[in-house]
Amino acid sequence: MQKYLFKNIQVVNEGKIITLDVLTDGERIEKIDNSIESKGNCVEINGEGKHLFPGVIDDQVHFREPGLTHKATIYTESKAAVAGGVTSFMEMPNTIPNALTVELLADKYKIAAQSSLANYSFFMGTSNNNADEVLKMNAHKKNVCGVKIFMGASTGNMLVDSHTALDKIFSESEMLIATHCEDERIIKQNYERIKKDKGILSAADHPLIRNEEACYESSLTAIQFAKKYNSRLHILHISTEKELQLFGNMFPLKDKRITAEVCVHHLHFTADDYERLGYKIKCNPAIKAPHNKEALWKALLDDRLDVIATDHAPHLLSEKDGDYEHAHAGLPLVQHPLLMMLYHYQDGRISLTKIAEKMSHAVADCFAIEQRGYIREGYFADLVMVDMNKPHKVTKENILYKCGWSPLENFTFNASVEKTMVSGNIVWEEGKFNETVKGKRLLFDRK
Repeated sequence: MQKYLFKNIQVVNEGKIITLDVLTDGERIEKIDNSIESKGNCVEINGEGKHLFPGVIDDQVHFREPGLTHKATIYTESKAAVAGGVTSFMEMPNTIPNALTVELLADKYKIAAQSSLANYSFFMGTSNNNADEVLKMNAHKKNVCGVKIFMGASTGNMLVDSHTALDKIFSESEMLIATHCEDERIIKQNYERIKKDKGILSAADHPLIRNEEACYESSLTAIQFAKKYNSRLHILHISTEKELQLFGNMFPLKDKRITAEVCVHHLHFTADDYERLGYKIKCNPAIKAPHNKEALWKALLDDRLDVIATDHAPHLLSEKDGDYEHAHAGLPLVQHPLLMMLYHYQDGRISLTKIAEKMSHAVADCFAIEQRGYIREGYFADLVMVDMNKPHKVTKENILYKCGWSPLENFTFNASVEKTMVSGNIVWEEGKFNETVKGKRLLFDRK
């Protein structure tokens, strides 16, 4: 593989921004120094005025393969990911068939090995009756990111509401347990009450149906199980101010057994945006009233919330049309999370070093990913070169999702992703892809 030398680039890493040279050789970062001489077949990249971030690691995406490939595939969505600076992803099990066995999970890894341009891992799925199969994953804790529990409705047979199943998994799993927390009983009660009152529901009713109480009660249940057994719990897409009461102790990440994720759409949109975007921003858990967004930002910056992700969940536009009951929940986002956070940096909400921490460093630490997530000598060269002064407008022509749309369409960011390197290979460069080298399976440094 080619050697690359980034010259005079502002390296955003581990709480600092320093102008440095960064040399990659093959898959790895070979040297980081104030001045490195270019030798031999090394390709020199002028980084003057540009920023170099560690590759974004997205711990929650839905790439729809197998079974739902009319919406997306691992190939198409990994292309969109690397174009946005996402070099690694962890994908959810609610494909068709649901990834509820070791064999079905292995099938997804085979697809990714052949087609993914980004590094990859896949969650093992859970149901009310596959606990024994889930516990087989204890033998795979070094090469699978975790097990996923939907404590709210999902595709197929994946709602886990049996306390017997939950007790067995939380008490015996040696894997990280990631949860989608919404209380189905509360959601059903809210739906029936609001439907009876209004008759016809709209997108704006979604956060009233899937409300703060539904999220809080489910997150509380997950935390109670985790505390009972000292399980390694990671709660996905926290969306409410009320849930933040559950994360009051701000321990260093390395000391936490219970961690939490926030998604870019809950930091960017509010319930006020339903009037403009309608079902395009219908998702589970719902985008809620503005005070929740403000509380999420505060908790992200004071480290109650540990990582930022997308929950990328593409549907065809035709599947987002129609009435409340038939408009699918989920929105495509994996091409733009870094640009979204850079927008909020320029808006004064967050620093560049905090972006690198929450989108790269902390994700690597949270999941114990081997030698990724930082710009360090000897680590894999997963790098993103950003031009902070080159605007990027989201248009139909440059949206790379198979579904072909984005809730950010016509939005102009003030920054652009110029180059994305995955394990030493420049996969994306100024609008062009190099698909000769595929991404790698993520490995985990767990005892």
